[in-house]
Amino acid sequence: MVASESPSHDVGALSACATIYERHLAAAGAHVERRGTAGSAAHLVATWPGDGPSVLLLGHFDTVWPRGQISRQPIEERDGRLFGPGIYDMKAGLAIMAAAMRILTAQHGPSGRPRVALLATSDEEVGSTTSRALVEDMARQSGAVLVFEPALPNGAVKTARKGVGEFEITATGIASHAGVDPGAGASAVHEIARQITAAQALGDPARGVSVNVGVIEGGTRANVVAERARAVVDVRISTMADAARIETALRGLSAVDPRVTVAVTGGVNRPPMERGPGVARLFALAQDVARGLGWELAEGATGGGSDGNFSAALGVPTLDGLGAVGDGAHALHEHVVIKDLAPRVALAAGVLARLGHNDW
Repeated sequence: MVASESPSHDVGALSACATIYERHLAAAGAHVERRGTAGSAAHLVATWPGDGPSVLLLGHFDTVWPRGQISRQPIEERDGRLFGPGIYDMKAGLAIMAAAMRILTAQHGPSGRPRVALLATSDEEVGSTTSRALVEDMARQSGAVLVFEPALPNGAVKTARKGVGEFEITATGIASHAGVDPGAGASAVHEIARQITAAQALGDPARGVSVNVGVIEGGTRANVVAERARAVVDVRISTMADAARIETALRGLSAVDPRVTVAVTGGVNRPPMERGPGVARLFALAQDVARGLGWELAEGATGGGSDGNFSAALGVPTLDGLGAVGDGAHALHEHVVIKDLAPRVALAAGVLARLGHNDW
């Protein structure tokens, strides 16, 4: 899977990677089909029959790495770790899902396991624009969602994730000569600087709210009063209440200089995954399964988002971070810890078996 590079926007590469994973899912006894829209890479949907409540397994096979990255970041085993682009985020997680279903199929017939659906998407790393509706539709049909994104560095699963928003602030002023007649102009650059200060003031680390202006563009030359400027803002929030508050505040920004107009577009595109009662019950079940396997499972929160944010926001019990133990997501040292792969498979299979008996 890692050798089959799959950048988010490369439809051909994504399709080739999907074909490999499709074979593994079919070998695990699944009925597999592709879902998608014209011009974009398809998503994989696999299903297994069962008698218990429906469970959704969730992951993605697109990566942040361009095609050819593998020549710079080769697949190699070193010091008990396996390195390669996309292995931690999250192709090892895909392998864990397929292996867990092979175990469940071998040990339990359809009457001893839940109905399982697996969704592997092709665009999670770029916002899930073509897959979000499918994720949400399949989550609504499920009693629980298990997400196989990577574990936290200590192997903990994720019981909370921040929501993610992206906003663009644009300022339109009046151009003029900066030396001959500066007073005739109204600088969009100066105004966007004021708006950046206002946006940054909305951050509240104690509440888990961060506001980061990551892109600034504006002006044409140093001797021209700038007519246009823009800033792109990343927002992370821990609760739906804060999501609404920050979105309202950013959309309410107005120009200090009355000759400049300010517009704000964008919004919160991934709601926060909050640690509600359903999440807590799923974690307690997983923790009990891990103890039966001889180890202690921890939980934690992260500032990054996943497709599990969508299912959790619908009120469907969701447990994230069931994938590989390792480090280096989106980094050159990306790797998984080899000795921890089998325990993660056993954990997933054990949780699924318990869910099949409605035992949670």
